[in-house]
Amino acid sequence: MAASFFEQQAAARRATQVLVLLYLFAVAAVVLAVVTLTSAVYLQVRFDDFARAAQAARAAGGWLKLVPPGLLAAAALGTAGLILAVSLWSIVKLGGGGEKIAEMVGARPVSPNADDPLERRLLNVVEEMAIASGVRVPKVYVMDEETGINAFAAGYDVSNAVVSVTRGTLEKHGRDELQGVIGHEFSHILNGDMRLNGGMLGVLEGIVFLSAIGAFVMRSVSHSRGRKDSASGGIFAVGLALFIIGYVGLFFARLIKAAVSRQREFLADASSVQFTRNPDGLAGALDQIGLAPEGARISNRYAEEMAHMYFGQAIGVWFGGLFDTHPPLEERIARVRPGFAPARYRAARPQPQEEVAPDRREAAVGVLTAAAALPLPDERRSGDRRAKWGRSAAESAALVGRLDAGKMDYAARLLAALPESLRARLREPEGARAAVIALLLAPKDDLMRAQLDALGAKGLGALAAAALEAAPLTRGLGPAFHLAIVDLALPALKLATSEARRELIVALEAVVRADRRVSVHELIVLTLVRAQLAPRARAAAPKYASLSAAREHAIVLLSLVARAGARATSPRELELEASAAFAVGAHEAGLTDASALAGGAQTLESVARSLEELRGLAPLAQALLIRGLFATATYDGSIRVVEAEFLRLAGAVLDCPLPPLLDKIDPATLIE
Repeated sequence: MAASFFEQQAAARRATQVLVLLYLFAVAAVVLAVVTLTSAVYLQVRFDDFARAAQAARAAGGWLKLVPPGLLAAAALGTAGLILAVSLWSIVKLGGGGEKIAEMVGARPVSPNADDPLERRLLNVVEEMAIASGVRVPKVYVMDEETGINAFAAGYDVSNAVVSVTRGTLEKHGRDELQGVIGHEFSHILNGDMRLNGGMLGVLEGIVFLSAIGAFVMRSVSHSRGRKDSASGGIFAVGLALFIIGYVGLFFARLIKAAVSRQREFLADASSVQFTRNPDGLAGALDQIGLAPEGARISNRYAEEMAHMYFGQAIGVWFGGLFDTHPPLEERIARVRPGFAPARYRAARPQPQEEVAPDRREAAVGVLTAAAALPLPDERRSGDRRAKWGRSAAESAALVGRLDAGKMDYAARLLAALPESLRARLREPEGARAAVIALLLAPKDDLMRAQLDALGAKGLGALAAAALEAAPLTRGLGPAFHLAIVDLALPALKLATSEARRELIVALEAVVRADRRVSVHELIVLTLVRAQLAPRARAAAPKYASLSAAREHAIVLLSLVARAGARATSPRELELEASAAFAVGAHEAGLTDASALAGGAQTLESVARSLEELRGLAPLAQALLIRGLFATATYDGSIRVVEAEFLRLAGAVLDCPLPPLLDKIDPATLIE
């Protein structure tokens, strides 16, 4: 059985610990090489003759007896200190996550409102996959200077990833091929690879630093006018020595990357095919790498350090491929598409430029696919009714992070169903702010007026007017659209000024409190937006190793779900129903003797605080919490559309991406 999302996350954390041990071993090897070279240089200067040095060594009882201990200690400590300092500086420098890594390689952020057809196609593919997988829409970058075919995903958590592709990928891949590449990168996002890859990038830069210095010195001397004099020759020799010593580090760096990277590339390939249901797309993308003159080659300064993060082999082959970060193209193609016929595929594939020609652009971005033509579930019939839920709590929790091909069809239909005028608003900061506020405006005119007046009282009259204008576009959309709208808005919102983001949070809080009744849906949307727009530091070690350690916060969330799903009308019956649902969920989560919080015991602040604390759970403890939440919501064997979307919103806040749960509502499964 394939490992779950939580098991993959836990495995990535364990692999990071192994990486530290390998790193220390590599540092020791480089230090030993420097000490050896220092000793050799010292003996050469002192004796100027190998025979005399050997004779002196025999008399002294060993080579090291001839070298001053202070010199050896200085060489060892200096080298180790330099490597550790560079690694630490790199880790701090990349503390901002995926955006810092993308900026480091010179990638350019793609505007959500981009009008370049190739970039528009890329954004649509990313949006479609994000909605289908339950991942927040990643920020998208393009490496304009790179003509090879490659891509990478980076970030320290699932909800704040970035995806970057080369210009060569945009220009040489068709939509199906691009979808295969992006599916591969989404697998890395969901499998915990980004945390591992980011950690490797930081520490490996220190290991290869000496080699980089040596190469720089040699290049500088080679291009200087005085390269033929003795001083230049000596400097060149020092550079060569550093380069050779650095290659000891480079050898171990590649060994570490090869040990960690290859099998995860196979897993990402398999997940991409499972997600897209199109093995020809990924196989074709790999085949195009083999055809391109540049292949997957990356030319920027950080190609070596980042080689393990890319979609394809970004650097040259070593020792016949023994230490390569990626398996051979032929082997990857054979695994994802046995019997792949390159000649037939190449003859039939559409040319990328033709796909985005004006008369075919709509089809290219996926809004007129066969899947998009199928109807969405009729939420007017099913939005407040229950559907049978045939999964256990453990099976339900296993849905987190799952790449399910059927969800891609649903995502295409959902995107196609959104009004184009709403999509346009979501692509720019001001329109995105107005649309998110409009989601929380009450359907009744008097309540909506009170909400808008609350915005005016906060000095946000212009934002209130924009939200009122956007309200007709969001009012007819059911709960299944709400998370998608927030997700589509986030890339533009993150481009807004810090003041604009602060105003949005203030506006949402005012709207939520205006009617003096905070619904569960309002609370979770507010918490999600607030969490996404708040400054994020690099993810730390889990704060809570077990769910029992965060017991009080888990009880808050389980109580919230229990009350959200209760349908009784009288207060007493509502409390009884909520208590019964809570008891099932608490038992599944292993919270013995826990009692549901009474109605009114939870405030906006307490729930927000508990959600933030629960983000600090270790992966396997998170799995237990999600099992409890599903058991609570489905305690009677059924689930409502609003409950399903609430679970997805809660999962989004907790960095536990849930794909659409009720993408196919069969009328036969509906319960009165």
